[in-house]
Amino acid sequence: MKKTIKHIINHSLFVLALVAVVVFGCRCTTTKPDPLAGWQIAFKEEPNQVIAKDCQDYIQKQNLSPQEGKYVAYIEFLKDGTGQRAEKITISLNQTDWVHVLIYDKDNKRIKTIKYISGHSRS
Repeated sequence: MKKTIKHIINHSLFVLALVAVVVFGCRCTTTKPDPLAGWQIAFKEEPNQVIAKDCQDYIQKQNLSPQEGKYVAYIEFLKDGTGQRAEKITISLNQTDWVHVLIYDKDNKRIKTIKYISGHSRS
């Protein structure tokens, strides 16, 4: 009888340990690759007038209001080695930082828009 109780306790502990490993040990996270990996910040360059106007139009369409905690935190101008350009706009919306990436081809035509959360802040 003692042997049976000991066996049940050992078996129960093993099952609990296995459950703990499954629940706490398998933290699956999916991270999206950086859409601007390999791009360089163009410190000495300003975006041309076509890109600058498109960027300002895009920002205006976001209906930002500093009174409501919605504002542009900063804008970065980037380029890659193939002649493409990008505007990386960080917008703060109620303690959540959203990045909007506007990608332009060699002819300054917007070819892609990417939007993702880059972080959160607390007041």
